[in-house]
Amino acid sequence: MSELLGVAVLGAGHMGADHVRRLDRVVSGARVAAVADPDAERAKEAVGAIEGVTVHTDVEAALDAPGVEAVLIASPGEAHEEALLAAFARGLPVLCEKPMVPESAGALRVVEAEARLGRRLAQIGFMRRYDAEYLRLKSLLDGGRLGKPLMLHCVHRNVSSPPHFTSAMLVTSSVSHEIDAARWLLGQELTAVTVLRPRPSAGAPAGLLDPQFVLFESERGALVDVEVFVNCGFGYEVRCEAVCEAGSARIGDPRTMVVTAAGGAREEVPQDYLVRFADAYDREVRAWVDATRRGRVTGPDAWDGYAASVVAEAGVRALETGARTPVALAPRPALYDPA
Repeated sequence: MSELLGVAVLGAGHMGADHVRRLDRVVSGARVAAVADPDAERAKEAVGAIEGVTVHTDVEAALDAPGVEAVLIASPGEAHEEALLAAFARGLPVLCEKPMVPESAGALRVVEAEARLGRRLAQIGFMRRYDAEYLRLKSLLDGGRLGKPLMLHCVHRNVSSPPHFTSAMLVTSSVSHEIDAARWLLGQELTAVTVLRPRPSAGAPAGLLDPQFVLFESERGALVDVEVFVNCGFGYEVRCEAVCEAGSARIGDPRTMVVTAAGGAREEVPQDYLVRFADAYDREVRAWVDATRRGRVTGPDAWDGYAASVVAEAGVRALETGARTPVALAPRPALYDPA
């Protein structure tokens, strides 16, 4: 491995361009070696003045570019399976943004392909596991001081949804973060989903069922509820409260600057996830680079990506039918057995 880990970034949109910036300016030990995007001009714009980067419109050309030793996938979810399998075929370690693969069948194919290799290559980008507040909550729950967790109460709000956003995507795109966070915080699989639909907000685009109230059941009896509201209009908010046998703990309360002027005071509210979770993304990519340079793969694995896709699919069925929907996971390969 070279002195600086050469990374191919696949996808140069909002998330991919931010990762290019992060690898170039924030994270030590790595460099951007190649960028791929179907829109060559967008890829060139993401690269900017960074030297030594090749720009491609084809994924495999980027993976085969000189100096590429690892891959960061930030393309749309439907392109992830092909990119992951191509990286596996080349033995390249991967950090793949969520969803690993939106459809559970494709996610299972990725799990099975990596299991056949007999070693991990993929880390999945559930960045909340690297957020300082989530890490403190995880440590508190694992320590047992509050007793067994009984419930998680979660809030996930966005200022507005992009034009292509569908009612199902409130679960598959937005709540997928809560799905992984709940599995990780509780150390349990989720076994059933119910989705309740209040009257749509007047601020939601026509036909979009927003907000939604999602209820998960876990294998050892804990409940997780999520209010997801992607057109709240005022800011990006993520909160989680763990209610346990001997106490509770809440994260996500405002920590922002207060501006006082003209006879009033105003708190700044983050407007998107790249602001709220900037430090978590930095920690995540830094941890991935450091582990990769040591020949290791850590963090959320392909099974976590698969499980999130299965639970999200059950959530979409629950949204469509109004019925409690069980979650059915395939047998877990030995590669992903908990340590």
